[in-house]
Amino acid sequence: MEQHIQAPISAEDAKKLRAGDYVYITGTIYTARDAAHKRMYEALEKGEALPFDMMNNVIYYMGPSPAREGRPIGSAGPTTASRMDKYAPALLDLGLIGMIGKGKRSKAVKEAIVRNGAVYFAAVGGAGALLSKSIQSSEVIAYDDLGTEAVRRLEVKDFPVIVVIDSEGTDLYDTVMNS
Repeated sequence: MEQHIQAPISAEDAKKLRAGDYVYITGTIYTARDAAHKRMYEALEKGEALPFDMMNNVIYYMGPSPAREGRPIGSAGPTTASRMDKYAPALLDLGLIGMIGKGKRSKAVKEAIVRNGAVYFAAVGGAGALLSKSIQSSEVIAYDDLGTEAVRRLEVKDFPVIVVIDSEGTDLYDTVMNS
């Protein structure tokens, strides 16, 4: 099924999504990769504030290439999500409702997705230049010293993703492998 949703994503909208759905996201999403996740996790351990409120927000596991003239961002393809698996359950428990990446997730992440009514989306790897066309603006909001791994706020319009793990725990990768 094809769905168009607004980000931040309401709990009701997240629960309507099913593994295999094609989704077009419009609104605000955030980027964070390995180094940024490590810093956010360390901030949580110290009782410090995170760079943005996790509640109903989406993190895209991506580090862009430099923007060409006249564009807000360069190539913006997904990175392997499993590298964030150590940190994802804590962020999901704080209200993170969506993650965008590529590849499988750990059992702990799947359990946290179900526990929190969240969703894991896949973006097509190797299509970073195409995906960047859905990004209207990009602003570094934290950890500027990390370069491409800094946390960014993106405004997106019809950003194309596929639901891989839905809020009930159905995993598209497992479904495809078993058919």
